[in-house]
Amino acid sequence: MPKKQAILISFGETIRKLRKERGLSQEDLAFKADLHRTYIGMIERAEKNITLINIEKLAKALKVNIKELVSNDNG
Repeated sequence: MPKKQAILISFGETIRKLRKERGLSQEDLAFKADLHRTYIGMIERAEKNITLINIEKLAKALKVNIKELVSNDNG
């Protein structure tokens, strides 16, 4: 299995951080973004290379700009 790329890890960590800050479960976020719950988990664990369409769905569900999800500075 190929080594996980840093951008996937960073993106997944950002999704998890924002989801938890908003008090959402993976299931809650999946419902809001019209995605499957297991897919959210795979994103958070950097197991999926997510599409732009799904990045937009997550951004809308989390009420952030896409830029906030893909920024390298998610401190």
